[in-house]
Amino acid sequence: MPSLDGLRAISILMVCYGHLSGTRNFPVSITEYGRWCGDVAHLGVLVFFVISGFLITSLLKSERETTGAISLKRFYVRRIVRIFPAFYAFILVMAIATLLGAAPLTGRDFAYALTYMVNFEPNRALQMGHLWSLSVEEQFYLLWPLTLLLLRERRALFVAVAAIFIGPLVRVAILEWIFRIDPHSLNGMMTSFPAMFDYLAAGCALALLRPWLLSRMWYLRLTASPWLALAIPLVLLINRMGSHTMAILLGAPVMNVCIALLIESSTRHASSLAGRFLNWKPVVSLGVLSYSLYLWQSPFFDHRSNAWINAFPQNLMLAFLAALSSWFLIERPFVRLRRRLRRSSGLPARVQGTAAGEWKIVDEAMPVATRRHG
Repeated sequence: MPSLDGLRAISILMVCYGHLSGTRNFPVSITEYGRWCGDVAHLGVLVFFVISGFLITSLLKSERETTGAISLKRFYVRRIVRIFPAFYAFILVMAIATLLGAAPLTGRDFAYALTYMVNFEPNRALQMGHLWSLSVEEQFYLLWPLTLLLLRERRALFVAVAAIFIGPLVRVAILEWIFRIDPHSLNGMMTSFPAMFDYLAAGCALALLRPWLLSRMWYLRLTASPWLALAIPLVLLINRMGSHTMAILLGAPVMNVCIALLIESSTRHASSLAGRFLNWKPVVSLGVLSYSLYLWQSPFFDHRSNAWINAFPQNLMLAFLAALSSWFLIERPFVRLRRRLRRSSGLPARVQGTAAGEWKIVDEAMPVATRRHG
């Protein structure tokens, strides 16, 4: 889909900026970080969640339209091929670093990481604490395809819309009640799946509502309007308000809607100024690299360390080198394998946007001339 890799690039840059802040020699200190826009690293992760919900739901819908059913087996095989190799390579390197005394990790840290339960761990080690968001993603992959398979699109949409409003209620309940009883559990509770699923649900709801929305003239005008750019400072303002109760209850749903609208606008208007930037080759390349960079940035962006490898700018360069190595040596070969698996199963390798703003299925093995007339 046009612009999605560009949006991933923006998200990973936000994550990297937030994690770089406070590292030695970086121009922004940890006390200055967040003064204007709040925790932008966390916001970058939330944008990833909305994108993920939108993309996964779109692909599952396309599969059902193409084959008449959703295959959970094929879905999980594709997710395993995409996620596991680079992830477990990272875990292996961190295990070796721990044995050599270079990383202060424990068996508990590895147990949570290997079972994708880091988001429930209240005392996360910095080197692997960032894996909380991947744990949320994996729990989403476990639950949402089954929900969509059993309930079909219409009922699943009700679940997604309900989740958009339940998630903020869960976070407020955690802050108002659970935090007072056990303050040490806050990290694990605030990143638990029930406290985070509203962002994923926003992307799911967009994908499910999209056919109806694209038939509404007001929606087409809104998502084509340059005034939609005002959604960006609105999202940053809500993010700046942080964990205030009203910001969570009222601001979070508004933020979700704004992010969803920006995704719609950027994917459907790739020829606009913003669309051209998001589809610019260097930006797309960074988006393609985002998963590897996500995995490898935290061990190098340690603001508590005075080690040479954790000082700016070499920490940024080392993180990019590690991400590039992961992409070329591990991810790219498995991405090719995943495409072969999709073609061998008779599923589309990707989806392509039409002039009307809908997506049509395109088989990457099909000749280009046939695609144009297909």
